[in-house]
Parts: sequence; C-alpha cells; structure tokens
Amino acid sequence: MAEDQTETSTEMTAAQAAKLVKREVPEIKGGKPTGKTRQAPIKTDEVLAFREYDDHVVVVTHDGRKLRGDKA
Repeated sequence: MAEDQTETSTEMTAAQAAKLVKREVPEIKGGKPTGKTRQAPIKTDEVLAFREYDDHVVVVTHDGRKLRGDKA
C-alpha cells in the first residue's frame, strides 16, 4: 500500500541553496593575485542542481564544481 508522505518542512529553492554556499576564490590586489584566498558567494543562476541534507546542502554549479554549505 502507498503511504501518505507529508513533509513538515518546505522545499528548498535554488536561491536558498545558493545563499548557503560559498566558493573559494583568489584574492586580487592591484590586478595581481596575493597568494591568499577568500570566500565569495555564488549566484542563483550558477546552480545546476542541489541536494538538501539534514545539516548541510550540496550544490553543483554549471562549471562542474560541487560545493557544500552548512545550514545554520
């Protein structure tokens, strides 16, 4: 028999997933890399797919990167 599956939480959107994930990018000063990196947010249109887990979300971007962000 089919069970009635009701979710108590709402479905996450790509925009919500993008807000939770950051990408590591090189720090640039004066047009040259400094050798350091910083965390930069990703845009919603970069999200190809995402998967929500209990404590984190995994986002796959159009350029093939798999990024993880923790839920707070």
